[in-house]
Parts: sequence; C-alpha cells; structure tokens
Amino acid sequence: MARLARASEFARVREEGRSVHGRLMLIGVLETGTCGATRTGIVTSRRLGGAVVRNRVRRRLREIVRLSRPMLREGLWLVVVAKPGAAKVASRALAAEWAQLAGKARIFRP
Repeated sequence: MARLARASEFARVREEGRSVHGRLMLIGVLETGTCGATRTGIVTSRRLGGAVVRNRVRRRLREIVRLSRPMLREGLWLVVVAKPGAAKVASRALAAEWAQLAGKARIFRP
C-alpha cells in the first residue's frame, strides 16, 4: 500500500484538502491532480489507549483501506484519523463507517 509518511504530507492534506467526519473516524482527502496511486496515512493518537490498542486500530483500518483499494480513485492523498470510539467497536462497524464516509467524500470510482 502506498502510504503518506512525512509530517509535511499530513499537514498538506489538513490545510489544502477537505474532510468528512464520522463517529469513529475522520477522513481527510486531497486531490493531487496526478495519476499516481492513492496514498494513505493513518493517525491513532494516545487518546485511543496504549500502544497495543493503537496498533490494533491502525492494523484494522489499514486492512479496511487495503480491501477497498481497487474501488478508490487515483491521485488522492487520504488521511484517516481514528477517534476514541474506534478502539471499542468491531471491525465490521469500522468498515461500515469507512464505506459511508468514503461515499460521502466521493473517493470511490464512478
């Protein structure tokens, strides 16, 4: 999976992109205008819990994004920010909210 790694990339998505908010996560979207692969970054803050909890949430979100990768448009930078409730719900609930917010953000191919 192509990932966002630099703090400057996350900051650019926050400043120049748009975002959609849900109960469990926030998705920031920046259309780069290039035809490259969609790059994704995942943010899990300490408000979620300890390192084990944060890593578990990060792995679950990464898998959800990976499975929906064929449906994503190209040339996007995505930042997924997990909210504290994300650590307490099942993966199915995370996937459902991801699908709802991704549809709202219009990041899926037509």
